[in-house]
Amino acid sequence: MRKFFPLLLVIIVLTSCQNELREKGTPEYISEIKEWHKKRIENLKKENGWLNLVGLLWLNEGENKFGSDQSNNLVFPEGKAEPFMGSFFLKDSTVTIEINKNVKVFLKDGGQIEKMILRHDQQPETTVLSYGSLRWFVIKRGDRYGIRLRDLEADLVKNFSGIETYPVNSDWKFEAKFEKYDPPKKIAVPNILGTIDEEKSPGALVFSKDGKEYKVDALDEGDSYFLIFADETSGIETYGGGRFLYTPKADSTGKLLIDFNRAYNPPCVFTKYATCPLPPKQNHLKMQITAGEKNYGHGH
Repeated sequence: MRKFFPLLLVIIVLTSCQNELREKGTPEYISEIKEWHKKRIENLKKENGWLNLVGLLWLNEGENKFGSDQSNNLVFPEGKAEPFMGSFFLKDSTVTIEINKNVKVFLKDGGQIEKMILRHDQQPETTVLSYGSLRWFVIKRGDRYGIRLRDLEADLVKNFSGIETYPVNSDWKFEAKFEKYDPPKKIAVPNILGTIDEEKSPGALVFSKDGKEYKVDALDEGDSYFLIFADETSGIETYGGGRFLYTPKADSTGKLLIDFNRAYNPPCVFTKYATCPLPPKQNHLKMQITAGEKNYGHGH
C-alpha cells in the first residue's frame, strides 16, 4: 500500500490544480471576456495587426538602397518585391524615399509616388507605402529610424490558430486603489532592443489577494492605465517578456477595477520584428497569475 502513496499524492495534486483552473463567474461575465478575446484575435489578423510583420530594417545615415536583391542595404522578401526598388535617405532626422524608374510604389490610400518625405510612426498621419502585398512605414525608436515591413499574405496570418488562455475566473478581477505619484514618478522601462526608456508613471494600482497587497506602476493612456507586468508564470506558461493589461480609470463612483482575465501577450511573442517594452523590475509580481493569455509558440 505504501508504494502507491506517492502516485496517489500526485493524482490529488493534479486534480486540485485542475479544479482551481475551472471557469468561474456569471455566464454574462464569462461571455464578456470570451467576446473580448475573440475581438483581440480578429484585430491581430487585420492589416495593422502584428501577425503580418516580416521585417524591421534599420536605416543608416545617408542612402539606403532597398529591394529583394541581396546586394541592397535593406533586403525585402524575394518574390514579393522588385530586385532594385529605390532608396531611403536619412538626413538630419528626415527620411526621404526615391523610387527607381519603372517601379510602381503607391501611397496606401493614394496614388503612385516617385519621391517624398516620409512621416514616421511617432507623427500624425504616418506615411504608409505599398507594393503588391507589401506595406511599409518608418518607425522611430529613440534616435534610431527603421522600416517596418508587412506582408498581408504572410504565412503567420494564414496559419494563425489563436492563443491559448487560462479559464476565465472572476477571482482574478479585483477592486483596486490608485496610489498617485505627485509629481509623476520617472520609471525605467527596458525594451526588447536592449535599451531603457524613461517613462512617467502617474501612480500605482494597488490590489490585494489572499491577504497580501500588490502594487503595479502604471502608464497613463488617456481613459485607461497601461500595465506592463511579469509574474511567476512568466517564462513557464506565459511569455517570458511579461504581459500587457489595460484597465479603465476610476468611474464616477471612484471605483477602479483591474481584471487579469484581460492580460494579453505583447507583439514580440508573435514576431521578432516588433519592438516591445518589458516589465519594469518593480512590476515583477511574486505571485502566479493564472488568468489571461498563455504563451504562443516559442515566443521571440
